[in-house]
Amino acid sequence: MKVAIVNDSKMAVEVLRRIVTSLPDFTLAWVAFSGEESLELYAKARPDIVLMDLIMPGIDGAETTRRMMSTAPCVILVVTATTAGNRDQVFEAMGHGALDAVNTPVMTHDNGIDGAEPLIQKLRTVARLAVMPQVRKAENAPGHARSAIDTSAVPIVAIGASTGGPQALAKILSQLPSTFPAAVLVVQHVDEQFTPGLAAWLQHHASLPVALARHDEPFAPGAVWIANGKEHLTYDSGIAHYTPVPRRAVHIPSIDVLFASLALPHSSPRIGVLLTGMGRDGADGLLAMRNSGAFTIAQDEDTSVVYGMPRAAAELSAAMDVLPLQAIAPRIINLLTLATRVSSIPQNTLMP
Repeated sequence: MKVAIVNDSKMAVEVLRRIVTSLPDFTLAWVAFSGEESLELYAKARPDIVLMDLIMPGIDGAETTRRMMSTAPCVILVVTATTAGNRDQVFEAMGHGALDAVNTPVMTHDNGIDGAEPLIQKLRTVARLAVMPQVRKAENAPGHARSAIDTSAVPIVAIGASTGGPQALAKILSQLPSTFPAAVLVVQHVDEQFTPGLAAWLQHHASLPVALARHDEPFAPGAVWIANGKEHLTYDSGIAHYTPVPRRAVHIPSIDVLFASLALPHSSPRIGVLLTGMGRDGADGLLAMRNSGAFTIAQDEDTSVVYGMPRAAAELSAAMDVLPLQAIAPRIINLLTLATRVSSIPQNTLMP
């Protein structure tokens, strides 16, 4: 696995170089000390993974990420001095396609390295995405333990997103009115340390209240609930539940698990939405939702930062609509308006 380092600090570069070269499955591709230099090197030799600093003179890390992802997408991991202190820039970079973020390890007084393990763990995680096929034959989506769903449950809009997801989510939420009649459940692939910040960041774009979903908490209409923690968020008769199963999922929380928990007959409308992302999480779950009678939407290629997850859904015929990002929220609102007239979203009558 070829890794490139983009950082304007020579000390940080040396620390990152030591970590990368110490790992048997990783090799150092090249080093750039500015965004401009990295773009030149990236055009000549695209690595599998880029370790991207945020705060640099000239072109910063978020803009460099945007330019890389717009030309030839790859796995980008933000490595910055303080992820908490640079929260807005972290989410900006994630909106442009960065997968995750971690604090830069530092050299200790005895020439050791402090903070290497979190970076190593994230490198190994994102490396699985770098080699994952974008589309494969459908397998059975994860099952759900319950055989029935509470018919008094409110309408549900379930949204899954990964690479480029924060900005896509912000766009959709900004278009939903304060009188929105459904509960919005969101799984965004992001480390749990960033989920509180993600909720706060999205709140700036949304008229609906945005909160982290808590175990055994009812989903109320007119609110947005973000999956949080090291377990998978599921829907259980209008209640938020977290489960550790499946433990070997590439992403925790998993979009497939949430969608599968909604793939049962339901008297209230259910809408599944799969947004931009690398890999294929959510495609099988979206198909299960469609087969159960829910309405399903996937983002189109032109507006996706990475057309991986939506492509997988489209090729499985899991998405009833494939739409540009700006058309998704209006379509959701239209579907719910129709549903109030017919009390459900019949798959055959609501097809365009």
